[in-house]
Amino acid sequence: MTLLELERVNKVFGGLHAVKDVSLKVEPGVVFGLIGPNGAGKTTIFNVITGVYTPDGGRVVFDGQTISGLRPARIAALGVARTFQNIRLFRAMTVEQNVMVAGHHLHTAGPVQAVLRTVAYERDEQALTRRAHELLEVFGLRQHSSDIAGSLPYGSQRRLEIARALMLAPKLLLLDEPAAGMNSQEARELERQIRFLRTEMKLTIVLVEHNMSVVMSVSDVVHVVDHGETIAEGPPEAVKTDPKVLAAYLGQEADAVTPEAHG
Repeated sequence: MTLLELERVNKVFGGLHAVKDVSLKVEPGVVFGLIGPNGAGKTTIFNVITGVYTPDGGRVVFDGQTISGLRPARIAALGVARTFQNIRLFRAMTVEQNVMVAGHHLHTAGPVQAVLRTVAYERDEQALTRRAHELLEVFGLRQHSSDIAGSLPYGSQRRLEIARALMLAPKLLLLDEPAAGMNSQEARELERQIRFLRTEMKLTIVLVEHNMSVVMSVSDVVHVVDHGETIAEGPPEAVKTDPKVLAAYLGQEADAVTPEAHG
C-alpha cells in the first residue's frame, strides 16, 4: 500500500497559487526526492503534509488515512516527522537533552509516576536514553552528547535535528534541505546516513534539497515542481535530462542537474 499520497492538492495565498493540482505517491521504503527552483512550492507541500497548512483543494492520505486538516501534533503522532529549512534546536540545552525531549511522548508511565520517579518511570527514562544514544551514534554525535547544542558546527546541528525527529519513531521522515550549509565531506556523510535510515531503519524519506548531488545520489524517485505545478517525475537518471527540468533550472542550477555534473 502507498504510504503517502497527495491527490490534486492546491494551496492559495491571496492571489498566489503556491501549489496547483499536485499529485504524487510515495511508496514504503523509498527515498523520494522533491526538487524545484526557489519558490517552486516545495516547503509549502511539506507544510500541507504536516498540517501546518490545510489544503484549499485535494487531500493528503497517509498510511490509508486522510490527514488533511488534522493538527500537526496529531499527524506527528500518526508517524510523520520532519526537519526544517531553518534549524529549530533548543540551543541552550545539551545535544542529548535535545534528542530526549522529543521522545517523552513515548513514556508509558503516567504523570504521577513521573513525579514520584517510580521504577516504571525510571525504566522509561533508561529506554529513551538508550534510543537517544543509538541515534546520536548513527549521526556521529555520541561524543558530543553533553555539549551545548548551540556550540556545534552548523552541519552537526543539521544532523542533530534529524536525530531528534527520529525520536518520534516515525514511519515517514520529511527532510527539508538537510545539506544546507554543509561542505562536500559533510554532504557525502549525510548521503551515507540517509541510506542507512532507509536500509537499516526501514524508513521512508521525502527529501527537499537544493544540493543536486545529494538528491541524485540517494533518491529512488525524483518529483520536480515549478511554480507550484508538477513538471516531471521518475528515476534520477531520467529526471536530470528532462528538457522541462533543465529549462526550469536555467540561470539557477542548470549545471547541477546535467548528466555531466554527476557522471
